[in-house]
Amino acid sequence: MADKDKDNDDVEATIADEAVVIKYKTAGEIANRVLVEIIEKCVEGASVRDVCISGDNLILEETSKVFKKEKEMKKGIAFPVCISANGCICHFSPITSEPDHTIAKDDVLKIDLGVHLDGFISMVAHTVVVGANSENKITDKKANCFLAAHYASQAALRLMRPGNDTYQITDMVMKVCKEFDCKPVEGMLSHQLQQFKLDGPKTIIQNPSESHRKEHEKATIEANEVYALDVLVSTGSGAARETTAKVSVFKKTEEVYPLKLRASRIFYTEVIQKHSIMPFNLRNFEDEKKAKMGVMECVNHKLIEPFQVLFEKTGEIVVQYKFTVLVTATGPARITGLPFEEDLYVPNLSIKDPEILNLLKTSVNQRGILQLVKKKKKKSQKNANNAAGENCSMDVDQPSKTGAGVEKMEVDASA
Repeated sequence: MADKDKDNDDVEATIADEAVVIKYKTAGEIANRVLVEIIEKCVEGASVRDVCISGDNLILEETSKVFKKEKEMKKGIAFPVCISANGCICHFSPITSEPDHTIAKDDVLKIDLGVHLDGFISMVAHTVVVGANSENKITDKKANCFLAAHYASQAALRLMRPGNDTYQITDMVMKVCKEFDCKPVEGMLSHQLQQFKLDGPKTIIQNPSESHRKEHEKATIEANEVYALDVLVSTGSGAARETTAKVSVFKKTEEVYPLKLRASRIFYTEVIQKHSIMPFNLRNFEDEKKAKMGVMECVNHKLIEPFQVLFEKTGEIVVQYKFTVLVTATGPARITGLPFEEDLYVPNLSIKDPEILNLLKTSVNQRGILQLVKKKKKKSQKNANNAAGENCSMDVDQPSKTGAGVEKMEVDASA
């Protein structure tokens, strides 16, 4: 049953089933490893397009190595690798016929990707600064943005408990960002994840406008749910806009329409056969030109949904942290992500609000995250085994006895 698409809707598979937990964790461990490899390739002079292609290929390679006995199991890319630089907010992964981005020193790169095994999706996003090190630290406004995004994501994670409502998380993210004089990107959503479904019924909105608040329904977090918790923070106004950058990432919807053009029908058939409902990049098609022609009619009639490339105002930067969270009866368990290297940042603002500080003192299960960005084989393998679900205990860590200071918070700072 677990190897079939969600067309078979008899019973929803959830993390109440240990086998499902293993698939989420194994997908998460692969996502983490691929993310580390991508970061190592994000050096001055590198092509964003080439790094994205390399990352997508690595996801396919790594997923092919697991669950080999399950011949019919679908697995692979749940979201193509995107690398969005500086003021580009999201979804930049250009096709070969569109302008590339050459990575430069001090670029702020948001790396976003997803992996699935049997339709169980693990998402991750991380932000790095090219060339940042102990001799070249990030300071002031830019550092404030990184700290805001990090602590907003950590505060949000601690509220991902059964019984809490989604707007508690929305409001907390706003509160943390205000401490650092930054803005969450308006209207961005964190989605509930279900088998073969990237955008489940419940969402968590950040920085909603008045119209967003009227339209966006409050939901209650429940045990055995899974979320891609996504926090994007800007040094600017937080208003996203489209520019001339072309969309390259799309996904199939549930709409039905009789396509008129032959090129569109061929394209749509290939989407169904190769990608099903998972997002894909137009680069994956043998004839990119024909794919560009075919996707137009599909988008016009809502058979295919585009992931728009969005931007902040020129001169601003956006920082993103996204991780997959399993909500258990005893609290949240984070299964993807990399540690935050706080020593690289010298902000000129800090958290003073007692409510936020007290929340950040509490501890949560973050055993799924990699502990090292640079590869050290023995230690990385140990962490990989844990993340792959060899130990499927889902108990949440006990609250820390260490107090978090006002100027330098030490609790879970590395998480």
